[in-house]
Parts: sequence; C-alpha cells; structure tokens
Amino acid sequence: MAQEAYDKLWKLIGLRYKSHPWHGIDIGSRAPDYVSAFIEVIPSDTVKYEVDKKSGYLKIDRPQKFSNIVPALYGFIPQTHCREEVAAYCMQQTGKEGIVGDDDPLDICVLTEREVTHGNIIVKARPIGGFRMLDGGEADDKIIAVLENDEVYGKWEDVAELPPSIVGRLQHYFLTYKQLPGDIPKCEITHIYGREEALEVIRASQRDYENAYGNLEHVMSATLMEAFNFGQRKQDILSEL
Repeated sequence: MAQEAYDKLWKLIGLRYKSHPWHGIDIGSRAPDYVSAFIEVIPSDTVKYEVDKKSGYLKIDRPQKFSNIVPALYGFIPQTHCREEVAAYCMQQTGKEGIVGDDDPLDICVLTEREVTHGNIIVKARPIGGFRMLDGGEADDKIIAVLENDEVYGKWEDVAELPPSIVGRLQHYFLTYKQLPGDIPKCEITHIYGREEALEVIRASQRDYENAYGNLEHVMSATLMEAFNFGQRKQDILSEL
C-alpha cells in the first residue's frame, strides 16, 4: 500500500515538475559500466552552458574562449559528486597532497559520429577512460565515453584505442578553455587513464554523492507521504464537522 502511494505521488510530481538533472535523473542500473550523461554543451556551441545547481535549468556560464570549441558532447553524470572520495583517489594516484574535490558532479565527454544539434538532453554512454585534471588544486576529472551503440566510436573499449588526434583535441580543449593570453595556466592533466581507472573514479563520485545527499528520493518520498497523510487527516476532520 505504501509503495502504491509513493508511485502515485511521484507520478503526480512528474506531471507537474521537471526533474533536476543532477539529482532527478537516474545514473542507470548498469553504472559504472554504462551511465546516463546529461549533455550541457555540444561542439557547435560558442558559449559554455552549465546547469544551475539551484533551479536545474541551463544557464550561460561564459563565452567559449577564442576559437576553443568543445570537440565532443560535454556534460556530467547525474547522481555523482566530486568531494572527499574523488580527491582522495586523485591524491593516491598522483602522489600530490592537499587536493580537494571541485564540489560539482563528475564531468563527462561523450564521443559520437552523429551530429547532435542541441544540449539539454540525456544520453547513454559507456566510459572508456578519462583525464585526471587539476584545476587550481581541485580534482576535476573528465571521463571520456562513447555513445552507446554508436556505429563508429562504439567499437572502442579503452581510451588507449582512440586515435591520438582525438585524445589530443580533448586534452588541448581542457588545458586551454579557461585561459586568456598571458595567463598562467591553472589546469593540469596529470594522467590519461583507461577504462578500469575511469570506473573507479565514477564509483568514488557515487560514494561522494551518497555521503552528501544520501537517498534523496527516499527522503523526499517520506516527506511527501507525511504531507499526503496530513492532508488526508485534515480532510477527514473537516468531513466530520
């Protein structure tokens, strides 16, 4: 009975409200081998969009710097977070100290041979590697993935199999996308890692999300059920008057 009430409440909410891309989209039952990815920016965008953490809507973060255009679909993995666990794994792998997480969801680049004409979409992706990036002392990993069932990129299982030109383009973008001429570089890519290490980074980001937010749907369901029961009791009382 309780589950039926939960299902009814969530169905009603789905009719009225848009799910928050970070919290309301399921990472997927096959994670970390396959994950959902919310795409914010596509290669033809001349401005960088990102999700507003409070509202869940896309906002303009900044114009893309000079001729820097992201060379793949770019966004984040829902229900992930980069904090203590991701930072600890980064320090373990780099031997550096004093690194913290960037307090954002885990970034992901999704390679596909198809032209995707706009962002603000959800895709299914298969991680094949990543960049261990440091941005001003913060762990800012970039997972590299391929679109599930992509006719061209779908054949690659690990970033080591990618043509060097693709990896180089991605690497150049992330090393320069925030940099103005004359600036001291803030971003550093310490490692290009393969599939197994990418899966470990995703698992660490899932633990960080769990530590930060717990089972958010369960908490919201309990709150909604409490409000639902209160409303029902109020209606019963009024009907007796």
